[in-house]
Amino acid sequence: MTAIFTARPENGLAWITGASSGIGRALALRLVEEGYSVVVTARSHDKLVDLQHEAAGTGRIIVLDGDVTDPQDMERLLTAIEYEHGQVALAILNAGVVLPVRGDDLRREAFDRSFAVNLNGVVNCLVPLIEHMKAKGHGQIAVMSSVAGYGGVPTSAAYGASKAALINMAESLKFDLDRIGIRLQVICPGFVGTPGSAKGGFPRPALVSTEEAAARICAGLKSSRFEITFPRRFTYLVKLLRILPYGIYFALLDRLVPRGATVASASKRKPTGSDGKPRQAV
Repeated sequence: MTAIFTARPENGLAWITGASSGIGRALALRLVEEGYSVVVTARSHDKLVDLQHEAAGTGRIIVLDGDVTDPQDMERLLTAIEYEHGQVALAILNAGVVLPVRGDDLRREAFDRSFAVNLNGVVNCLVPLIEHMKAKGHGQIAVMSSVAGYGGVPTSAAYGASKAALINMAESLKFDLDRIGIRLQVICPGFVGTPGSAKGGFPRPALVSTEEAAARICAGLKSSRFEITFPRRFTYLVKLLRILPYGIYFALLDRLVPRGATVASASKRKPTGSDGKPRQAV
């Protein structure tokens, strides 16, 4: 078996999608501190420029706008990165949306958008990334999933399903990517204190800040673990809950989550544009 690659700053650039806010933004600043030059991608250009300025003018933040839902745009963007700035050694595919869903008011749009960004958006980046990394013989990719992907919880039908699909996809791809020297990891955070996260209407156990989340993710990227999950006492408890019989599982969740609470909004605020319609969370 080919030795599995662990990226370091001297190996090339880091690329983060969905980097204009939340965990993606904190990760970009953390990786700059660790010596990386970081390409940041999102649709919110002004926020990316603010991030670049916050990096104290080091020149280590490279702003390139992009929409992960457009496969041609992602192929163009990756080609531009490697042609103009250097090869990508580490990619963190972080862009995502959270759109709460109620079973008694079911709407197709929440599912279409959630899968377009959270799942297909990752695939649109993975396809060109793997081709580029395969040609070099090494690379490291981390996919941002969530503890919501471990099991169904109220109002999380679209978000949780997309995150569960990412976990399954990463598990499946790992077998082949290991053989060609490309390291694939999946990130499953618990509750992270992103802007607006306090509006979910229910307790958020083991809450961590975006800075702490970035530190734990960066530590996990250097480890041998396939899954980066934190805080582990909480996320492992959620995993254990999922192996309970359905009768107990549903009863517990029904008791733990207050009626009317929006579970999906606990870890990331539902993003909206100036017209009030949902937009890509970056």
